[in-house]
Amino acid sequence: MQQKKKRFGISLRVELIEKYNEKRDTISQEWTIFLQNLAITPILIPNTLGDVKSYISDVEIDGIILSGGDNVGQFPERDKTEKQILDYAIDKRFPVLGVCRGMQIINEYFGGKMLTNDTDSHVGKPHQIHIMDQKFSKLLGYDNIQVNSFHNNIIAKKSIGEKLQIFALSPHDNTVEGYYHSDLPIIGVMWHPERDMISKHQTKLMEVFENKSLW
Repeated sequence: MQQKKKRFGISLRVELIEKYNEKRDTISQEWTIFLQNLAITPILIPNTLGDVKSYISDVEIDGIILSGGDNVGQFPERDKTEKQILDYAIDKRFPVLGVCRGMQIINEYFGGKMLTNDTDSHVGKPHQIHIMDQKFSKLLGYDNIQVNSFHNNIIAKKSIGEKLQIFALSPHDNTVEGYYHSDLPIIGVMWHPERDMISKHQTKLMEVFENKSLW
């Protein structure tokens, strides 16, 4: 009997198309390719839903990805949607993966803060990260890897949210590249696994997330 595919909800970035005076909810094609390669069906979650929780319940998902793109605070409808997604996911103990902006909004949700990086040292510049959490390192099978980087905003160790445990740091400026929640199946990473989909490191990360291996 063929195993049923898991279904993961994924949040959408907002694009303002000035030529047509129109806002669009969008997602990188890399995400749908990446998830399908992992035998996961992506379920898109729009930013204009009247009842986010009912929508998620109706589409019967197994986990949530808060995707990248946009700055927190740039589009209020997206901020509101993703916080409602988190409310529901926490209540149901769904696994949640926050990527780049997704990591930043989870940090804010738990009382943390983000800072603006004025040096552009993380924009389009792949770099090494150090997996300094032994439990996470054992699950992933590595201590140091190179990751992609496309973010202007950063999270300092002192501005991490409540109960978020840092598992990865950027050695060159000591900023947070990855965390997990101590009690809930929530992981945040500052890099984009979907943009490095052939890497075994990203596949292993998704396994830890999907299987809730840390909790």
